[in-house]
Amino acid sequence: MEYAVEIKNLSKDYETGFWKKKRVRALDDLTLNVRPGQIFGFLGGNGAGKTTTIKTLMRLQFPTAGTATILGHDISDVQMHRRIGYCPENPYFYDYLTARELMEYFGELFGYDPTTRKKKCEDLLTAVGLQEKDWKRQLRKYSKGMLQRVGLAQSLINDPEVVFMDEPMSGLDPVGRLEVRELIAGLRDKGTTVFMSTHILSDIEALCDEVAILRNGKLAASGNLQELLLQSEQNRALEVNVQGVSADAIREQIEFIAGAVISPKPSGVSIQILDESDLAAVLEISRNSGGKLVSVHPVKQSLEELFVKETEG
Repeated sequence: MEYAVEIKNLSKDYETGFWKKKRVRALDDLTLNVRPGQIFGFLGGNGAGKTTTIKTLMRLQFPTAGTATILGHDISDVQMHRRIGYCPENPYFYDYLTARELMEYFGELFGYDPTTRKKKCEDLLTAVGLQEKDWKRQLRKYSKGMLQRVGLAQSLINDPEVVFMDEPMSGLDPVGRLEVRELIAGLRDKGTTVFMSTHILSDIEALCDEVAILRNGKLAASGNLQELLLQSEQNRALEVNVQGVSADAIREQIEFIAGAVISPKPSGVSIQILDESDLAAVLEISRNSGGKLVSVHPVKQSLEELFVKETEG
């Protein structure tokens, strides 16, 4: 399989101090693969190395060691850059231009004719939720959230095969986040690969197929999001939801099951058990008490719990 993004043993050191004699390792031997056509979540605490990784992939800075390819081409291949998009965490544009002028500028850089360029600019500014009345305002008069929308729009002007987004929800209100979330989900539907870094964990849970978590510049965990959430000792537990029975009616009968926890619900009870071997006994007790089984499912840790565990080591 040809990966959309392939990173091998990537490291990045920064020189610090007055004489530039001290070296700080921001990225340490990172190896990571991103399959095409998926939304990939890139997580980590402040200073973990997320932005350093993205800027290195964008060739805005150079790695100390290691290699990386995008769409099968080395990141130094300038021609490959025509096939990707990039939305930085804090977009900075020529602030004397209007949003429309800026988009026209980027469209011309990619060689679009005036008619095509005009339509793409209008479609993208609409897609990111920027109102038409604001298209002719200078960017210096924009709020942070409005600039973020323009940054997203310009990253898609060339219909990229892979788009890199560093904190794409930064500065957006709840409505804006919802609109951008739908936009990103639509990119996956079109087959576009999205490499997304964000601190908003609910967006990762809603959007991402796979994730990677960085800790102090090193890869702490990676893989399918749902599988990672289930890879925990306590997540062998099962939750049994039953209707038509009260917690008091079955509490004494359940007490012999080690670790069982009963929680009242509006129409019944939720029973959490630590081992699947206890499931048959719980179902029999519930049935004999007049209860009706609603669901049985594994208890997952939340993404927040996973994030804290991996980033704090």
